[in-house]
Amino acid sequence: MRISNIVYFVLIHMTVRNKKSQKDPIKFIDLFAGIGGIRTAFEHAGAECVFSSEWNKFAQETYEKNFGEMPLGDIHEIHASDIPDFDILCAGFPCQPFSIAGVSKKMSLNKPHGFDDKIQGTLFYEILRILKEKKPAAFFLENVKNLEKHDKGKTFSVIRDALLDAGYSFNYKVINAKSLVPQNRERIFMVGFRDPEIGFAFPEIPDLKPRIRDILEDSVPEKYTLTDHLWEYLRNYAEKHRLKGNGFGYGLVDINNHCRTLSARYFKDGSEILIPQEGKNPRRLTPRECARIQGYPDSFIIPVSDTQAYKQFGNSVAVPLVEILAKQVVFTMREKPRNLLAYLVKTKTERACVS
Repeated sequence: MRISNIVYFVLIHMTVRNKKSQKDPIKFIDLFAGIGGIRTAFEHAGAECVFSSEWNKFAQETYEKNFGEMPLGDIHEIHASDIPDFDILCAGFPCQPFSIAGVSKKMSLNKPHGFDDKIQGTLFYEILRILKEKKPAAFFLENVKNLEKHDKGKTFSVIRDALLDAGYSFNYKVINAKSLVPQNRERIFMVGFRDPEIGFAFPEIPDLKPRIRDILEDSVPEKYTLTDHLWEYLRNYAEKHRLKGNGFGYGLVDINNHCRTLSARYFKDGSEILIPQEGKNPRRLTPRECARIQGYPDSFIIPVSDTQAYKQFGNSVAVPLVEILAKQVVFTMREKPRNLLAYLVKTKTERACVS
């Protein structure tokens, strides 16, 4: 039998075996898990979480209430041998060292940012350590869009080259979630596979034209309405910067449109997203509305204080967007043997026609 025929029949066997394994869920781990936004998305895509890690005790509390397990803490103290085998490493590693706001703040305080931030900036290398030791089939990473431009692109080059050197392909795209949730939220997503035969294409994101009014609660306690003092302060602050030619100021929302990005600092005064109210001062979003604006279902439990909830949802991913990407990753991993077989069959047919 010719070698090409042997390869052909081996691939048929691989494909049949792959079809049998379709019932087996693809397994993933959830690093820098936060409150489980990426986990929620990948579970909706049919994957199974087998391990999670998150150091913040309040986020751990929310995670446990919703998923029934307490994530392990400091990733530096987690040995690869403590992690069960898995197929996809998922991580939304800390973005503050690379975000525009984070970098500006750290520079103003004369503090290091990016990889020079010894507390958060080097956490990417913990991801790399686990990838190298466990050698999963794929990774899925999320961060702020400024990661691509941080330090004139040097930071992003380090990350890309390190992942390529570890034996993975590297695909990335900056995507805005505003077509799925009513906020302007651009994030960078990175996907890679160990198998060089796997090609990946980011899917098209549908435009559902979400509106702020669709996520508002019917009845909101008075405590979320701004006091006269705070409302006056915000208006004066905005006017001061307007006169200087700056764009700083509060964000009074058009409820028939989307709003600014929900950030972890929302707990301070809520000024970037204010809901107008007829006959009285505007109000900030409630924690439940923050959950909705990130695409969490109303069944998601919020066991922490408002302050912690604002931080948690501000740091979260937009779940519906990640779910679409997760489904594409899972589909690509499951379909790869079939795609390769189809390619070889096509090539074999073309060669036969030529000969």
